[in-house]
Amino acid sequence: MDKELDLAKVIKFHRKKSGLSRNELSRISGVGKSTLFDIEKGKLAVQLDTLLKILTVLNMKIQFVSPLMIEFEKSKTAEIDHEKS
Repeated sequence: MDKELDLAKVIKFHRKKSGLSRNELSRISGVGKSTLFDIEKGKLAVQLDTLLKILTVLNMKIQFVSPLMIEFEKSKTAEIDHEKS
């Protein structure tokens, strides 16, 4: 990766641009205020389901990038086609 992604800064930026306080984002997402504070301060160990709750409220998504993703997508399509027949 060319640039290291600072998840804490990205989440804080999106929260502020969404006009949400930490308390509001906490309430809407169902994530504790202290957990949200820790994430915005750069805590590295975060449960995926917690992160997904926050990202959903902020209308964000995680995208996987890999040279094998095209092959993976093709295999998923082939599985679906196989299940239909």
